[in-house]
Amino acid sequence: MKYQEFLDYIYQRHSGNVKLGLDRINNILKEMNYPNLALKGIHIAGTNGKGSTAAMCEAMSLQYYLKTGLNTSPHLVDYRERIRLDGENINLKELINIYKKWGPVFEKHEASFFEITTAMAFNYFQANNVENAIFEVGLGGRLDGTNPFAATVSVITTISFDHTKSLGDTIEKIAYEKAGIIKENTPVVLGQMNRTSVEVIKKIAREKNAQVYEFGKDFEISDIHIDPNGSAFNYHDPQIELPGLTINLLGKHQPYNAAAAIKAFSLFLQKTGKPFDETKIRKALININWPGRMQIISKDPTVIIDGAHNEEGMRVLINNLEVLFPDKKIFFVLAILRDKNLEQIIRDVCSISYKIFISKNKSTRAAEIEDQLNIAKKHHTNFETVMNVVDAVKQAISEAGKEDIIIISGSLYTISEVLKEKEKLHFRLTQSKKIDK
Repeated sequence: MKYQEFLDYIYQRHSGNVKLGLDRINNILKEMNYPNLALKGIHIAGTNGKGSTAAMCEAMSLQYYLKTGLNTSPHLVDYRERIRLDGENINLKELINIYKKWGPVFEKHEASFFEITTAMAFNYFQANNVENAIFEVGLGGRLDGTNPFAATVSVITTISFDHTKSLGDTIEKIAYEKAGIIKENTPVVLGQMNRTSVEVIKKIAREKNAQVYEFGKDFEISDIHIDPNGSAFNYHDPQIELPGLTINLLGKHQPYNAAAAIKAFSLFLQKTGKPFDETKIRKALININWPGRMQIISKDPTVIIDGAHNEEGMRVLINNLEVLFPDKKIFFVLAILRDKNLEQIIRDVCSISYKIFISKNKSTRAAEIEDQLNIAKKHHTNFETVMNVVDAVKQAISEAGKEDIIIISGSLYTISEVLKEKEKLHFRLTQSKKIDK
């Protein structure tokens, strides 16, 4: 079986099998002899920031020379991004071999696309004696396919409205679903979030005798500084003081993600009997491998891709742009999914944009151009409709001056299409420099 044959088959055969619940994944893992119970590691849920937090935990783990596995979703360009071993995508031959071995089990239990990927990650990590397995939740937590992971530390990054049809239409319901990853006697780290969410999560943690480490109470950050090369900040908790940290990810939100990652990883070290090494942590945070999140991919004009896909994510992106580029003309290439709050997202985009190029990505969940356009018209912003994302980017580049900023956002599907066609777009790629504070 070749790579494209594999992809075509699992997409066509299994994409329609989506169903929240743990029966199928538990039955599959039972036949695999429970690799999920044999691993140690960090399990990360949250509305936004969980992918960045996972990538930061991976970077710190690699700096400790631990055998490290990372399972995330979705992928940007290559399906194999979803399963990384020691910072590298799973080898194609190994991927195909795992699927061939367990394919009959997946078929027997009518597994979903996500369940197949998750089960293969568990199996692959166990077979390679991974010392720190890092799993990013796909949707929610309580009924997510990653839930059977017997994590050493749990993390919940943020709580806000997203996937309300699946997770509930109140903050309390969403927090309850995210808190479903908490395991008995397993510490849980909470990122910056509203008090309602904190109280819901703490109640569940008490029921499971899980100690809670809360941002702003048990750990915090100060003196945040951001520029187009990354972010700098100080980290504090009762055991650790890390002044003048720098990370190579852009945006004021990334130090908050880093704080949760540092706390989670320090607890993982403690639980596995390893010493905390400040030098390794500092080095790891300037070498994080996590593309597509406020990532500058070209200069003259500056082109930035960002996977903001919901209200909170877009608001964070807009706030960062206001700080980083206060006097710049901003061109926005926008293609959103229809199950998001289009009204709020487009209103925020209009508030900062000189011109918006409204497009449609190739996802089956993509919002129609007309629906996005009707909202944009209300806000008296320059706009243009372009049928596909790549052509929209080309049009933005042709109109923007060298000092202007082009943002491509609305969905990870949107930026994935740009990355797949980057050669045709003739981007002037640049290397980011380390921050000087």
